[in-house]
Amino acid sequence: MTRPTFRRILLKLSGEVLMGSGQFGIDPDTVDRIAEEIVAIHGDGYELCIVVGGGNIFRGLAGAAKGIERATGDYMGMLATVMNALAVQSALERRGVATRVQSAIPMASVCEPFIRRRAERHLEKGRVVIFAAGVGSPYFTTDSGAALRAAEMKCDALFKGTSVDGVYDADPKKVPGAKRYEEIDFSTVLSNDLKIMDASAIALCRDNNIPIVVFNIREQGNLARVLAGEGIATIVRNGE
Repeated sequence: MTRPTFRRILLKLSGEVLMGSGQFGIDPDTVDRIAEEIVAIHGDGYELCIVVGGGNIFRGLAGAAKGIERATGDYMGMLATVMNALAVQSALERRGVATRVQSAIPMASVCEPFIRRRAERHLEKGRVVIFAAGVGSPYFTTDSGAALRAAEMKCDALFKGTSVDGVYDADPKKVPGAKRYEEIDFSTVLSNDLKIMDASAIALCRDNNIPIVVFNIREQGNLARVLAGEGIATIVRNGE
């Protein structure tokens, strides 16, 4: 299968990816490795937006399970995404890539507020834009935030960097012989509850015709390979 080519992409990174081999927090070596991959594709002329989760620091649902009010827990998780965004920004700027962090929760001393037209201008000037704090409201995941920003920024695709190399019909870590899809449509993902992202994020991408490319970000150099159509990944898009 020949994959489509993309120019402007949104890269969604889970917070857990930034932990490296640790159990919590931010591993500087891992952040540096991911930054190197981002620098490489930025140098190839791609326009790049990034959304980073916060699960390596705090997850709202987990906090709710331990007695923290759900909305409060979600706001705490949003603040965790800002910390991760600043870590990625720092790593990119040490490598000479101009980067702006825009937060859905205004915090002027730390980063810019999310303003769509300003973000557009940053991309036009060759800057990487990192969107933090999800959609700025509780009860929404950073997956939903990524899908929303991809639609607002008119991205050609949403790249979901995970610890697996695509979409499977079952959890490959638990089910030996699980089948990996090379391509699958949004309706099948939703009807089979494949959980690559939450349902609202998948529906938003489907309705705005934004393909989702699922790949393993932990494999060094894989982002560039997948963008070039060579790496292992699954593309989720509307059926013909």
